[in-house]
Amino acid sequence: MFRLNFSHGSHEYHLDTLNNIRTAMKNLNTSVGVLQDISGPKIRVGDLKEDFNLKPNDIITFKKEETVGYKDGENTYVVSINYPDILSKLNVGEYIYLYDGTIRAKVIQVKDKVQAKIENSGVLSSRKGVNFPNTEIGINVITKKDEEDIAWGVENKVDYFAISFVQNGNDMKKARGLLNGYKGKLIAKIEKFDAVENIDDIIEHSDGLMVARGDLGIEVPYYDVPTIQKMLIRKSNQVGIPVITATQMLLSMTSNERATRAEISDVANAVLDGTDVVMLSEESAVGDNPINVVETMSNIISKTEEIYTYNRQEKFDYLDKFDVIQSSVTKLADDLDASGIIAITSSGKSARKISRYRPKTRIFTFTHSKKVLNSLNIVWGVVPVATIKESTATKMIKKILQKLDEDKILDKEGLYIATIGYPAGVPGSTNTIKILTSNEIKYYLNV
Repeated sequence: MFRLNFSHGSHEYHLDTLNNIRTAMKNLNTSVGVLQDISGPKIRVGDLKEDFNLKPNDIITFKKEETVGYKDGENTYVVSINYPDILSKLNVGEYIYLYDGTIRAKVIQVKDKVQAKIENSGVLSSRKGVNFPNTEIGINVITKKDEEDIAWGVENKVDYFAISFVQNGNDMKKARGLLNGYKGKLIAKIEKFDAVENIDDIIEHSDGLMVARGDLGIEVPYYDVPTIQKMLIRKSNQVGIPVITATQMLLSMTSNERATRAEISDVANAVLDGTDVVMLSEESAVGDNPINVVETMSNIISKTEEIYTYNRQEKFDYLDKFDVIQSSVTKLADDLDASGIIAITSSGKSARKISRYRPKTRIFTFTHSKKVLNSLNIVWGVVPVATIKESTATKMIKKILQKLDEDKILDKEGLYIATIGYPAGVPGSTNTIKILTSNEIKYYLNV
């Protein structure tokens, strides 16, 4: 999947990128997903007359009025932020982090303005990020710019929308309303301490999660990030929604040819935890050799999957009474050493539910909609193959096997487990398991 980062770039810039992606898809006869990462209300200091060289015990004053920041005395500084209403919610003793977490300040006075004492050295420049890890800021996570960006995503039919700085499920409901009925899927970016506290509510209203470790590592103690990451992956796996692990996964490869051993282990451990997706940011967006980075990450994933804990049928409760079908499919596929699982799905739900059980074999997926097909690229173990529209299951199976054969991924001597819904084409109707032996495969290919 490709991520379009709407914290940067114009609509015209992103449209060029999107057109390039879709041209490459067509040229390579393949399918990828597109995720639009909505920037959200990033809190920043305003412009400064000059950079501040801050030292411990310096005092920084936050004014509610918009102010060009300046040095007020020997050890005193004055700034404003772009969301001044937050200042009235601060309490003495709470912390403010400047420059995306690199400078720590403790609130010492709250009146018509807020004063904080600097606790470590650092240089602050204009428009740098600000975090409030102890304060429920309660701002609208969908800005006017975000509304315009989401409308762009709907118009251009992106597959996923990643919503930044989510605080609770209501934020995701608001985002869903902005889709105006468009069937795009919503990813909740978990990067605030209150999002962690409200995670079950957020999951209920989301189609997937992103472990956004950048801001999360500022909002919560750094030593909590690994356990929160594992918790978010576990909860996503349990309910059968995809989860993305993001930020600094191979950061050193932005400029270096090789990743550090720690980065390699980080990617591998996210895979072993059960993440569906590992994400690259600046490594591939502005890095020196993005192809090398993607190949490196792919190699780490492939090697790690050799020791992956497959077969999780017994670890999860059924999502609904028909979930026994998907559970049985994965057990049959593993017990019979199948060459693949074939999931024929109208909405994509059947493929996602099979993926939840983590079978050893790949899940070759066919849908009635190109939109659904592209969205399944994010789901663990799923290989979206093609759209298919036939009136009967027999015709569908024939077309599916022909397509797999054309793509040179069909093992004619192997065995496949297929899930089919009757009547065909009705969402949520998966009710049949069919075992396709080598003799049946040859029969269908020659019909």
